[in-house]
This record gives sequence, C-alpha cells and structure tokens, in this order.
Amino acid sequence: MAETNEKLFSEFPPVTPQEWVDKIKVDLKDVPYEKKMIWKTGEGFNVNAFYTAEDIENLKTAQSLPGEFPYVRGTKVSNDWLVRQDIDVKDFKAANEKAKKLLVESGVTSLGFHFKGDFATKENVSVLLDGIFPEMTELNFKTCNRKAGELIGILAEIYREKGSDLSKCKGSVGYNPFKKPLVKGKAADDWVAETIQIFEASKALPKYKTIAVDACFLSDAGAYITQELGYALANGNDILAKLSEAGLPVDKIAKKIKFNFGVSSNYFMEIAKFRAARRLWAEIVNAYNPICKGGCSEEEQPCTCACKIRIHARTSEWNMTIYDAHVNLLRSQTEAMSAAIAGVDSLAVIPFDEMFKKPNDFSERIARNQQLLLKEECHFDKVIDPSAGSYYVETLTESIAQTAWKIFLEVEDRGGFGAAANAGEIQKAVNASNAERKKQIATRRLTLLGTNQYPNFREQANDEIEIPVVASDCGCGNGGTVTKLDFSRGAEDFEILRLATEKSGKRPKVFMLTIGNLAMRLARSQFSSNFFACAGYEIVDNLGFETVEAGVKAAREKQADIIVLCSSDDEYEALAPEAFKLIEGREAFVVAGAPACMDALKAAGIEYFINVKSNVLETLQMFNNKFNIN
Repeated sequence: MAETNEKLFSEFPPVTPQEWVDKIKVDLKDVPYEKKMIWKTGEGFNVNAFYTAEDIENLKTAQSLPGEFPYVRGTKVSNDWLVRQDIDVKDFKAANEKAKKLLVESGVTSLGFHFKGDFATKENVSVLLDGIFPEMTELNFKTCNRKAGELIGILAEIYREKGSDLSKCKGSVGYNPFKKPLVKGKAADDWVAETIQIFEASKALPKYKTIAVDACFLSDAGAYITQELGYALANGNDILAKLSEAGLPVDKIAKKIKFNFGVSSNYFMEIAKFRAARRLWAEIVNAYNPICKGGCSEEEQPCTCACKIRIHARTSEWNMTIYDAHVNLLRSQTEAMSAAIAGVDSLAVIPFDEMFKKPNDFSERIARNQQLLLKEECHFDKVIDPSAGSYYVETLTESIAQTAWKIFLEVEDRGGFGAAANAGEIQKAVNASNAERKKQIATRRLTLLGTNQYPNFREQANDEIEIPVVASDCGCGNGGTVTKLDFSRGAEDFEILRLATEKSGKRPKVFMLTIGNLAMRLARSQFSSNFFACAGYEIVDNLGFETVEAGVKAAREKQADIIVLCSSDDEYEALAPEAFKLIEGREAFVVAGAPACMDALKAAGIEYFINVKSNVLETLQMFNNKFNIN
C-alpha cells in the first residue's frame, strides 16, 4: 500500500477556538462563560475548559525530544523508574533481612534506610548492608544532618571492604541544609560551611547524591504545586550560588543534588509539575555555565549533563486519611500514575495505613504492587513522556513553569532560600496555603472522600489507631525560634472531631424528619445524613411522614438528640415553625437548606440551618460542644 501523509477528517472545515467559545456560550444561556468554564486554581493561574493546537504552537518545549536540553520530556531515553521502599531502621539485623527479601522477592530496585544519628556507626551499617551489593542496587540513607558526613565516610569504607567499585555505586545520603528552619524551627546559620563539608566528604562516592532538596516537606505541609516547585528551585539555586561562590565547580555541585518531591492527587498538574521542574532546573544550572572537569563525555566542554535534575517522588501524606483508609489506595495510585507518566527517576508509594499505624507486610506489599502494576500490566515504563503533545498538559506545563518562576524570583529578591527560610517566610507562606486548603475541606469545596463527604456511617477507627511516642531524631529539635512548617494533614480536624465522638461514648442520634415534596425531602435527608455522619453521629433516616406531629413523635421514640427537618423551600415557611413549636427546645432543631424565608424563621427563634454553603467542620464542632463532646 502506498504511503500517504493525508490528514484525517481534512474534508471537514476547521473550527476555531472562538467558534467553540461562541457555541459554549449559547449552550450556557445566561450563565457567564468565565464563571462556569474557567477553573480558578490555587496554584495561581486559571485553567480553561478546553485547549487547541493554537495554544501550544509557540511553545518551543513542545517540539523537544526526550534526553535533549532543557529535558522537559525527560533526562533519559527510557521511561523506566526505580521502585523504592523505605525502611525505618531500629533493629539493623532485622532491617537487613527485610531488605534482602525485598530485593529478591518483591520487585524493589531501590532501598531507603532511615535511622537516628546515634545509630550511624560502622558496626550497625555493616550489619545493615550484609549481603547487599551497592553496585547493583540504589541505596539511599537518611539520618540526622550532624551525622551525614560521617555516614558518607562509613559507607565508602564498607564498600571498599566489600571490593566494590565506588565509581559504580549509586544512591544518596539525604543531607538537607534547610531542615533546621523548615522542620525544627531553628535558623540554619552555618549551612554553607556544613554543606561544603558534605560535598567534600562525598567525593569518596562520586555517583552518590548527598545534598537533598526536600520539596516533599512543602508538599506534606499543604503547599500548592507551584509553591512546592518554586521554593524547591530556589532551594537548589541557593546551594549552587553559595557553594560556587566558595570556589566549588558548578557541574560537581549540581550532580550532588537530589530533589525529593511529593506527589498530590492533582493528576494532570502533577504530570506538568515534573516536566516543568526538569526544564526550569536545567535552565538554572545552565545559567552558571558549568564546564565539565571530568566524569562524563563532555569533558572540558559546557556540561549539559550537569543540568539534568535527579527526581525522587513520594506519594502525598497531606491528603491521607484515617477514616475510610482504603481510599488512600485510590489517592496514592493516582499519584503514582502521575509520577510514572511524568518520568521520575524513582518512586516510593506510602502504605495506605501509615498515618495511623505501623505498616504491616500486607499494606507494604500493596504499596509496592501499585507501582509494579503500572510497570508490568500497564507498561508505563515503555513509553517516554506519553503526555507530550497534549494541548492541556503542554499548556499546564507552561503555566506551572511561569508561576513557579515568579515564586522563585520573589525568593531571590529576599536574599535567597536560606535567608527566607531562616526568617520563616517560606514556612509562613506554605502554612497559609495549608490553612486555606483546610478551609476548603471544611466547607466541602475540596473533597476528601470518606472524611468530609460520603463517610462510612458505621466505621469506628479508634481501636485501629496506634499512637506512637513522637521523638526528635536528634538533639537539635528544641528551642526553635523560627516558624516551622505545619505538617497537619487536611483531614486531621475532621478526624479529631470524629474520634472525640467515639471516645466520648455519647454518640448523638440525628433523626431525619422527612416530609412534603418527595424529591426534595430525599435529597436533603441524604445531604444531612452525610453532613452529621462526618462527626460520627448515629443517623436515623426515614421515607417520610404525613404530618410534622407524627415526625416529632417518631423522633422521640427513637430518643433523637437532633431533629433535622427535610422538605422543600416553599414548604418550610409553614412546616418549620410548626416543628419548632412542637419540639419546644427539647431536641436540637435543624432545617436542611437555605430557604428564602430563612430570615423570618430565624426571627421566630430557629437557630440552626445546614446547606451547601455551610462550614461543615465549624458546625459539627459547635454541636460537639453543645453535647459536651471534647
């Protein structure tokens, strides 16, 4: 068959974007296009209802190839990634046995070991790495900053004794220069000198990344995607700037930095974030004109390989929940898909139960399998940057890049990331985003399934929670004077509320007094049931009553604490005062909705109304206080 370049559907006339907009406006009738069809994101830019080829025709990055500067489509020529599992090490022998089993039986290709600084001894690390070959597996270590340099030396010594080729050993030691201000609330006054010491120590392990940009801290603290990226870039740039000013070669510095990003459930934006991160970091490093002094094929030439970002991704903690915990599997699966499609270098999926107990073999296996399914059954590792060319993703990549770059420049104007973090400015901005997003959860503008919307009415979580003793991992966590990141999760306020109900032994009973218009009473009883179940209250729903009097009588037979009138707006004018009079304040009386007669009903003494504009959290907190549930 002869080849042809004929385009499909060429017989149809082209449709311009404006024609699409005009057609949509006709369908919307009197609803403003901008109100209904433009999404105002918390990330600092708007998202349109649709995109066309015209939106990306001037984007140079849309024409680039994988493995080519500025690496928007990837720093490598495959989409394979390392499946990582982190191990919290307390017993080094047991951790060693677990690690070897993971490597042999579980599909893990990267290990992370976390242990306290006081345990970072040669004896312990030797036990930990017994039978593990550092040339064959990426090994990542995280301990207290003050022990990081010593740990690098211990690793190099152990690898030599194993007979390993140190130039082939790959991994990381997670020294974070800004952990003190971000996490501990203490200024990092000597971070430049300390980072130089880490850099010098890491020469013994040339392929090891030893300087960590922990953007995951920002993600776990509720930062918006553009904040996470913009601040991460500023973090990395401050390290480049200060260490190069001290005389260290930029190409060597850049190759020692590893970015550890979080991944939220904002599916397409997360894909775009990683694409934008590769591009912007490449441009930042390239601006320093790095010259390779050895170690790659570009020796004594401008070193574009130094511009390649190294990205480890970890699924989010901020949006994980205690109640309906298996929904965490859906969240982390979406997040893992975003990271895999975006082409990260390694990925760790948090077990679904990590927020309330120590993960067991089952939850850890499921977390690993979430990645393995993407590889072995979905073949996500076979196609490089599959989102390339998507009008939406390409435009998102550009929008995120531009907004993150503005944040980056703002930090630079304040003297760089170190100065801003020591002043608490980064933390305050992220904490403000955390508070804003929690308000969206409280008002249900943002849904956490099973927590603030569609809760499991009968679920009891208190007995499932293991509350560990939280202790600092080193002696540098006390006496902080700098604002710290707020790591409270989005669901925590609702969880505290519901756990208080469980612990109190006073589970208030909410009775749905459904009457009148069939469609409205059913819709409002369902809404009200979901509303009060978010606090763990017992729900008594009903099909309907012929009279208000019959409804109130049935509520008292059920020993209700709260009676919710569920009907239509038009009927509330007569039904609500009648119900209120019959109840006589013996039970809390709530009207479901926001009828036009609400002011008149309030004037008659009716106090409680719930509707889609209610602050669910504050309303339920008020009822908990009313029933002395604390």
